[in-house]
Amino acid sequence: MSAGLGHDRFRSDESRYEDGVVRAGVIATMVWAIVGLGAGVLIAAQLSWPNQFYFPEYGFLNFGRLRPLHTSGVIFAFGGNALIATSFYVVQRTCKARLAGGLWPWFVFWGYQLFIVLAATGYVAGITQSREYAEPEWYVDLWLTIVWVAYLLVFLGTLWKRKEPHIYVANWFYLSFIVTIALLHVVNNLAMPVGLLETRSYSAFAGVQDALTQWWYGHNAVGFFLTAGFLAMMYYFVPKRAERPVYSYRLSIVHFWSLIFIYIWAGPHHLHYTALPQWAQTLGMTFSIMLWMPSWGGMINGLMTLSGAWDKLRTDPVIRMMVVAMAFYGMATFEGPLMSIRAVNSLSHYTDWTIGHVHSGALGWNGLITFAAVYCLVPWLWKKERLYSLKLVEWHFWIATSGILLYIAAMWVSGIMEGLMWREYTPQGFLANSFVETVAAKHIENVIRTIGGLLFLSGAVIMTYNLWRTIRMPGTAQAELPATSAAPAPALQAAE
Repeated sequence: MSAGLGHDRFRSDESRYEDGVVRAGVIATMVWAIVGLGAGVLIAAQLSWPNQFYFPEYGFLNFGRLRPLHTSGVIFAFGGNALIATSFYVVQRTCKARLAGGLWPWFVFWGYQLFIVLAATGYVAGITQSREYAEPEWYVDLWLTIVWVAYLLVFLGTLWKRKEPHIYVANWFYLSFIVTIALLHVVNNLAMPVGLLETRSYSAFAGVQDALTQWWYGHNAVGFFLTAGFLAMMYYFVPKRAERPVYSYRLSIVHFWSLIFIYIWAGPHHLHYTALPQWAQTLGMTFSIMLWMPSWGGMINGLMTLSGAWDKLRTDPVIRMMVVAMAFYGMATFEGPLMSIRAVNSLSHYTDWTIGHVHSGALGWNGLITFAAVYCLVPWLWKKERLYSLKLVEWHFWIATSGILLYIAAMWVSGIMEGLMWREYTPQGFLANSFVETVAAKHIENVIRTIGGLLFLSGAVIMTYNLWRTIRMPGTAQAELPATSAAPAPALQAAE
């Protein structure tokens, strides 16, 4: 499968691929990164210094409204645009075919931006379904369904008219992400509007059934949006940047099928010690533990792809960013199954340990692999020989990595402390610590968390400046070359 990983024989044909929508997606990715991360730093500051960052006269700046704005902004706006942009780029190169649908890819892009704006304005205005994730209301869900179906059809249409008979594994992961997210979105957001002119609606589920549906959605959004889609990035951009074939194509296929089969069952582990039947809790825990194997298989496959190219770590900070991203993927996919075990979950659940775990995956894995992919894409898309400054990439790498480590270390300490304080009893059998005492005890950890988030945001700002200067550089006829080399890569053979 040399398509997409070797020297592109269609490189000189500028009309061959639809790259305008990919360029727009890259720009949107960085814009929403700044917005989403900025909201995260603000709400972290509200937890650290509530008196200074409490604005009662501005309801839209309340923590309860900014928190879903932050999570959705980072996951769906930043991450979603990155997935759409990279999938449109990768499917064209690996299929040697232009995006299907004519103007439909542009409809997907602009329709998705409209969805983000509608959801964001709903969050700050307090117009949500008031469920676990404070999902947008029914009219936003309906619009996203239309956009997502168009996205699926564009992707399938491009695969259908491919010139390359082999379907590269990255496209398997992209396709599973698109299909499964559509299924999750439709089922989780089944609701009855109060009226056609009303923004409010009633969920189709209630009680424990609603909780199970939400966590089936929630954990599989992690599994397919934040894992499968970003693994597709790994399987394309790591071999491309390292100029090496995938270490084991067979392992990538085993990784794919085992991951998508096991992940779909793991959601109930979020509902230990609840009204959910214990057999369902145990089922979720069991499949979560089984996820260790395919997850680490994928991490090893990505890291071993660098065999024979480890020297590039000294000279190419983008590859260094990829390696650290894969390391965080391995760590997060070890910690997640560990926390699904009922005895561990009794300590970790509802604490900052969960927050630290989520951010080790979101910032360390999703954030860094996306940044690395965008660093690759900008010189290729704008026909530049190299990035404006590799030194700025170095600064971004170290600042972002330091921020992640500060964040998760603080949350590990804070979370375990919280869990232990919550389960401490007096000799008379009463709780030894009130809730407000546990909040006060973790003030220093909250401050460190804020500093870590600010460092990560600063890295994204440095990256945005670097990319802007790269785009403004004089153009070159060369494209799709590693930013550290002007020589074309030799054709790579299929790793089969």
